Amino acid sequence: MSELAFKPSRPLTLGIELELQIVNTRDYNLTRGASDLLGVLAKSGSPGDIKPEITESMIEMSSSVQASHAGLLAELRAMREAVAAAARGLNLGIAGGGAHPFQKWNDRRIYDTERFNHLASLYGYLAKQFTVFGQHIHVGCADGDEAVYLTHMFSRFVPHFIALSASSPFHQGEDTLFDSSRLSVVNAFPLSGRIPFVRGWREFEGYFSKMRDFGIVGSMKDFYWDVRPKPEYGTIEIRVCDTPLSIDRAAALAAYAQALARYLRLERPRAVSDDLYIVYNVNRFQACRYGLEAELIDPFDGGRAKVHEDLVATFPRVAAHAEDLGCRPVVQGLLMGARDSGNDARRLRARLKETESFADVVRWQCEQWMAKSS
Repeated sequence: MSELAFKPSRPLTLGIELELQIVNTRDYNLTRGASDLLGVLAKSGSPGDIKPEITESMIEMSSSVQASHAGLLAELRAMREAVAAAARGLNLGIAGGGAHPFQKWNDRRIYDTERFNHLASLYGYLAKQFTVFGQHIHVGCADGDEAVYLTHMFSRFVPHFIALSASSPFHQGEDTLFDSSRLSVVNAFPLSGRIPFVRGWREFEGYFSKMRDFGIVGSMKDFYWDVRPKPEYGTIEIRVCDTPLSIDRAAALAAYAQALARYLRLERPRAVSDDLYIVYNVNRFQACRYGLEAELIDPFDGGRAKVHEDLVATFPRVAAHAEDLGCRPVVQGLLMGARDSGNDARRLRARLKETESFADVVRWQCEQWMAKSS
């Protein structure tokens, strides 16, 4: 059996990827601007890694490896300024949010790369429907066994990240009644959902080898799991977040992931078992549908709590770890203030109620993302 090598990294280091919307500034619909935008950015020598995504109305902005929330936020702000400046020069808007409120999937065009064309051939119309926008958070792991442990343990907290980041309440001109409709699009893919229950890296290698021998996967990129090991980076990757409306919120979500990983890594509060996944799909659905007001079932003791209540209960467990990482105020504000401050889905609905125009909602989204931080 050929091994799937896990490249160790410095534990608890951070990196994030943000998928962003490219819109015109006439009616604020998605537009085919990726090639022009990436061309300008290549000439300007922009910081970070900015590349195309599956359709021409998207780009992905990736940070470097960072040790702290402060370093991550500074880098993201610099990248945001470069992208925003290039977009303004092309009369384009750039927006966060997990889904565009009124675009039609059949208007999209696949970005011309070998991989994206292969995905379009394999998945048909689903490839164009995959014009949704997520934040992926990477957390460094010492070895493959640790990555498997953290992948399983993060499953308990997946509803937190869904509810806190939710920013896709609208789809094709309708309110879906979900806080995050984006994950319903991801669910259509056969290799979405959760990792199978394996107890360590060697067992995972065996699973991967079987899937590869069946011709189902060629690499880890072919798994669209909510949380997955990323052996070539030496990380776990949390993939359930909608792209937030602002860089600052994206960095705050990453800080929470880092503090939570440190708590789980050092305190080992539970042994992993398949019991973690008994209520996984129900909790995940609840978080997508109701956001911070979703009711969660604890997989260990059967207790029930609203997401915002569970966030408050979680903060004391991670507070000391956030303090040691230098991000306690950020994590405290995110978790303890969730009920009152709400999520981006709440803000988007409020904006639509105020303006009664989806175009005005997207214009406001562009203002939120492209504005310089104070």
